[in-house]
Amino acid sequence: MIVHPIPALFDEKSKVLILGSFPSVKSREAMFFYGHPQNRFWKVVAMVFGEPVPETIPKKKDFILRNHLALWDTIHSCDIEGSSDSSIKNVIPNDLHVILDNSKVSRIFVNGKTSEKYYRKYIENEIGVKAVCLPSTSPANAAWSLEKLAEAWKQIREW
Repeated sequence: MIVHPIPALFDEKSKVLILGSFPSVKSREAMFFYGHPQNRFWKVVAMVFGEPVPETIPKKKDFILRNHLALWDTIHSCDIEGSSDSSIKNVIPNDLHVILDNSKVSRIFVNGKTSEKYYRKYIENEIGVKAVCLPSTSPANAAWSLEKLAEAWKQIREW
């Protein structure tokens, strides 16, 4: 059983929550979200907000908070082989109340089908908020180009 080591990233001004499934080996090593260099998350959100790609963890944290976003994952702990989503078993979900009770989050997006699966199974009914599933930024989702991902992800912007 591996316990999620990365704390939720949000502040009282966060309005949009983006949930992954569970951090990859590289993300767990870096102790920050989307730490694998092949994951396109940071490139996609930078394109969506028309900003340079943040390169360091402090710059990534600033980017997320400045744009009133929040980041976390649907899974608190699980059994997983390496970074393989298909190997996930014995899931315990994260408690999203820590974010929802201390921010202005009103919209929730999930990054890919695995996050959507566990959100719907364990979290959606409890908190009563439907999440919008966005195409995964994982390199395993090779069918989606960077430009196509950015177009789909434009929904995360506040309006």
